[in-house]
Amino acid sequence: PLSPEKAMVCFGGMFIELPKAKTQEMLRQDQEELDEEINKLRKELRVKVNRLYEAQGKPELKGFNLNPMSAEEMKLINRILEG
Repeated sequence: PLSPEKAMVCFGGMFIELPKAKTQEMLRQDQEELDEEINKLRKELRVKVNRLYEAQGKPELKGFNLNPMSAEEMKLINRILEG
């Protein structure tokens, strides 16, 4: 049985018992790194798609350079819509 202060974490097929605070911090850091990588890839994709369309002689895609709203922006929009 695990103590309430510890969590089991899987690292490459091996389970390790770590303090929950340490585990949460590691997961938060990993998620931030993944979010940064995703945003970087999205920006690169936009540039590549525009180059492809330009090479094909097609007009640039409209609305393709839009950015998603943040969670905070969505909360504000929902508040406005709920009245």
